[in-house]
Amino acid sequence: CSYCSTLPQMERGVSKVIGGDPKGNNFLYTNGKCVIIRNIDNPAIADVYTEHAHQVTVAKYSPSGFYIASGDASGKVRIWDTTQKEHLLKYEYTPISGKVKDIAWTEDSKRMAVVGDGREKFGAVFLWDSGSSVGDLSGHSKLINSVDIKQNRPYRIVVGSDDQTGSFFEGPPFKFKFTLSRHSQFVNCVRFSPNGERFVTSGGDGMIFIYDGKTGEPIGSLGGEKSHNGGIYAVSWSPDSSQLISASGDKTVKLWDVGAGTAVTTFKMGTDVTDQQLGCLWQKDHLLSISLSGYINYLDKNNPDRPIRTIKGHSKSIQCLTVHKTDGRPNIYSGSHDGHINILLLINTGENDCFSGKGHSNQVSKAVVNDADELVTCSMDDTLRFTNINKKEYSASDVVKMDFQPKSVSVAAGGLSLAVCVEQIVLLKDKKKVFTLDSLGYEAEVGAIHPGGTTAAVGGKDEKIHLYSIQGNTLKDEGKTIDAKGTITEMAYSPNGAYLATVDDKKVAAVYSVADDYKGKTEYYGHHAKPVSLAWSPDSEHFATGGMDMMVYVWTVGDTDKRIKIPDTHRLHHVSDLAWIDGHTLVTGSHDACIKQWTLKY
Repeated sequence: CSYCSTLPQMERGVSKVIGGDPKGNNFLYTNGKCVIIRNIDNPAIADVYTEHAHQVTVAKYSPSGFYIASGDASGKVRIWDTTQKEHLLKYEYTPISGKVKDIAWTEDSKRMAVVGDGREKFGAVFLWDSGSSVGDLSGHSKLINSVDIKQNRPYRIVVGSDDQTGSFFEGPPFKFKFTLSRHSQFVNCVRFSPNGERFVTSGGDGMIFIYDGKTGEPIGSLGGEKSHNGGIYAVSWSPDSSQLISASGDKTVKLWDVGAGTAVTTFKMGTDVTDQQLGCLWQKDHLLSISLSGYINYLDKNNPDRPIRTIKGHSKSIQCLTVHKTDGRPNIYSGSHDGHINILLLINTGENDCFSGKGHSNQVSKAVVNDADELVTCSMDDTLRFTNINKKEYSASDVVKMDFQPKSVSVAAGGLSLAVCVEQIVLLKDKKKVFTLDSLGYEAEVGAIHPGGTTAAVGGKDEKIHLYSIQGNTLKDEGKTIDAKGTITEMAYSPNGAYLATVDDKKVAAVYSVADDYKGKTEYYGHHAKPVSLAWSPDSEHFATGGMDMMVYVWTVGDTDKRIKIPDTHRLHHVSDLAWIDGHTLVTGSHDACIKQWTLKY
């Protein structure tokens, strides 16, 4: 079972093309090397396509609805089946030599136009089943941002470029007719109305111009002198061709009556820079827009200041996750590469939420929940945060600044936390530093506190585990070390405190018995590449490890042969962290920004 917490990958000042399903059920966007297909009525239902070798930039349904064409940063376009779960590849082409920015199909799903960046040309139009050219899209001196094809005969193509102009083509075979030179900035988006009677161009100059769809003659503009007070990144027509929506860097979306040339509604999306609007889609009765934050907004015509719903999640890769039950309901807290923490409310809804206020400003490396219902996180911004999970908001008073970058944090009863930093180990009690160990003589990587709060174990690059005793508010180094096979990459005590489990860069998982002074050791082999994540089941009888080999293993204490192997958990991405919901349910998070839930059968 997969929960899509992946949002569109956004870049400031760059349009985001959202693909719409001709049947009206789904919408498409891209993040990293993935194409995400989401159900528009129930966005928790999602499917992820992961077959591109490079970052995917755009994906569009064929008008028949049977295929999706997706283009990537290398200029490659893959055309694949939407009807089968396997998404079998039908054709693959490389029509341009640089990043694909937009794709358009003819209404019979037989021809397609692809535009973007390239060395010798910025666009191509060809037959979908052979790749044979059906025209020439030359005439621009800089990359082409946007393309559209009139959805009835006689066919027309319009493109918009960074050279501040658009071009109009007739065909097939498609030939250049004339230049559209009314914009004074980049042309970001061009779109024909569904009935083919009109097309519009929108640009960085805040203007939307209207043209005749058949002749390309200029008709007028929307909104008089200025359509928006910022660059316009996307437009999308209503199904009946009478209205359209536009998304702008001025942090608004506008709904236009095209015939009158006036705005019917202005949706104000916020005041933060992340509220800039970079994409939009009008599908059936749904009006969607995409913020720079990656959030997907369902706009409400009757209440323009408050979206009907906002889909939240991660737009960057997941680095860490933990599970905590609130009122018996498990929530998954995941931290990402950009400092964002997402709350996935489980119980089948798959809704995503987040903390309000300002949080971490850089990668969240580790997240755990302590017995005071605080989410304890450490980040590359050199801080620890203790965030109350019931209040769901960040507080400036709950930040502890560290002297060095913290790599790992663990917690135990009595308000204890252990932060392992690049050059020091810090013991905290009730959100305050109480003891610091410097000049360690080795490079610390990861730490764990025994649930009883008596021992801190720290794994280092010296291929040893260092054991410190916690006495009151101090860490005592009594010279106790355990030899490991390699550099420890992750470690954890079992919930009952009987075992310490570790994984190292020599691909070994090991369990040490605490009762006999860590001398009893069992080794587990299976990973083909370095394991990087580890978590114990609530009953302390099993532990799971995830590795750079894309594998997850579930091991059994005391029986090295009894294991469950989950191959290819996040296709083409390694598991960055994992956690248990209960004794039979595991969740994994990955650099594809997805969270998956696995039911185990022992």
